[in-house]
Amino acid sequence: MANAKKKDSANGKLIADNRKARFNYEYVDTLEAGLALTGTEVKSLRNGEANIAESYATEEGGELWLINSYIPEYTQANRFNHNPRRRRKLLLHKKEMAKLINAVQREGMTIVPNRLYFNDRGRAKLQIALAKGRKAHDKREVSKERDWKREQGRLLREKG
Repeated sequence: MANAKKKDSANGKLIADNRKARFNYEYVDTLEAGLALTGTEVKSLRNGEANIAESYATEEGGELWLINSYIPEYTQANRFNHNPRRRRKLLLHKKEMAKLINAVQREGMTIVPNRLYFNDRGRAKLQIALAKGRKAHDKREVSKERDWKREQGRLLREKG
């Protein structure tokens, strides 16, 4: 199976996961946002092909936009195919959007896409996180802690 690494999660079918962001950022708050997509983008996502590793969200004109996400062209489409790296509008409530925009402008936080998935109703959703960047020493600390937890689990399995 080509999509063996893509698994079904509690929220539905996982399409893309931004694992690098968990290492580079400390998440303060997470929200679920909808995406304004074209038909060929949805079909391409259903094939399980997307990348949000280098993407980010930004505010322009009172709206939030997902920048630099990659959804490949749908191979069976014709001239109506989409641009793979186009800007995509994030669909949020006004209060949620205002909260995110204020945190970015006042506190210098970043809006990071975390996971792209289909919910139980079959809608493409993006989990975004309000995050603070980690310093190099924080990254080392997190890495040490993760390695120690892994070692603890290994030791408990051997003894138990």
